[in-house]
Amino acid sequence: MPTQNDRRAFLAAAGAAAFGLPFLAGAQPNETRRRFEQAQQRNNNIAGDGPVVIASGNGLETVRLAQQLIAQGGDPLDAIVAGVKIVEDDPNDMSVGYGGLPNEEGVVELDSSVMHGPMHRSGAVAALRNIKNPAAVAREVARRTDHCMIVGEGALKFALRMGFKEENLLTEQARQAWLKWRSTLNRDDDWLQDDELDLPVKDNKGAQLPSPSGRGWPSKARSGEGQSSLASSQYPGVDETINGVPYTTGTIHCSALTAPGADLAGCTTTSGLSWKLPGRVGDSPIIGAGLYTDNEVGSAGATGRGEAVIQICGAHTIVMRMDAGDHPQDACLYALQKIADCTKVQRLLDERGRPNFNVVFYAVRKDGQFGSACMRGVREFAIADSTGVRLEKCATLFDD
Repeated sequence: MPTQNDRRAFLAAAGAAAFGLPFLAGAQPNETRRRFEQAQQRNNNIAGDGPVVIASGNGLETVRLAQQLIAQGGDPLDAIVAGVKIVEDDPNDMSVGYGGLPNEEGVVELDSSVMHGPMHRSGAVAALRNIKNPAAVAREVARRTDHCMIVGEGALKFALRMGFKEENLLTEQARQAWLKWRSTLNRDDDWLQDDELDLPVKDNKGAQLPSPSGRGWPSKARSGEGQSSLASSQYPGVDETINGVPYTTGTIHCSALTAPGADLAGCTTTSGLSWKLPGRVGDSPIIGAGLYTDNEVGSAGATGRGEAVIQICGAHTIVMRMDAGDHPQDACLYALQKIADCTKVQRLLDERGRPNFNVVFYAVRKDGQFGSACMRGVREFAIADSTGVRLEKCATLFDD
């Protein structure tokens, strides 16, 4: 005889089907209910008339300014580049621009990409040093060159030719954090130990090579060893601290729609993974990974573990799901599930076989609907539309 819980699960699943959520079949009652509630929330995310601007949780002032500039007749790409500049210039946000946490050698390297929907033009810079506003440099790549991406020394030379000012981006706060990381001499860097290698390392004659000396992927952070905590006010903008050392995969993404049915643009900008290997490039400057905009469909972007986003072409996947009819929130959840399905390496999995890292996706569709979702935990995104400027809670794939 069916129990009360069975009936609740049936009713929730039936309701989910009414919201177009066949993927809930077979889910546990609590999981079904949670996703059904998320579906109800996402169906309230209808922007009405006027500009719609979505950003990561550190972009509240970004969306406010971008919405104002678009309402005044500004181009959507110019508006969001001006919006993200607020965060790039903020020395207290240690995940973006000036004040961002450096690479393992103590050097701040910035990545950014932009995409202009009306012209389907993109531009990006990666491993850019000494230039505070990489998003504006990426816009110049799109405007003034026939290229999509310029990196490293070439990106710096290009920025200087465009009139950008070279300056030291390492703030004293970030320098002290780097010194603390260096002094710990633990395994929390991006080199892998022999027992952590996922593929055999051989030379061109087939002989096994030793792994680089180092302390491995942040295994203590990912496995829960050590004293891990959410970032404190001492290190604003970072994801967490482990034994007093800050870590971040933080970024700012921003996508804008000038009005329902009108034009789109997107931008993602970051200082990247803290303590990364010099020259490491994450998803943020890669069109189709950390950013993708199709003026006939929508725009999407990502923050979080860039390597995971790159490996499923995250932003492009979301835009293609929206093109197939998905609500933006559902498209974000689809991409997160794809990452979860593709994460096979043990050091990146928790005790339940789920990714032990976070990724957050953001999306806006051409009709004005918007949504965001994270892999786990509680995250917020910034939104500006006809009902105001505010933070909203992201949907979650895994309920911790």
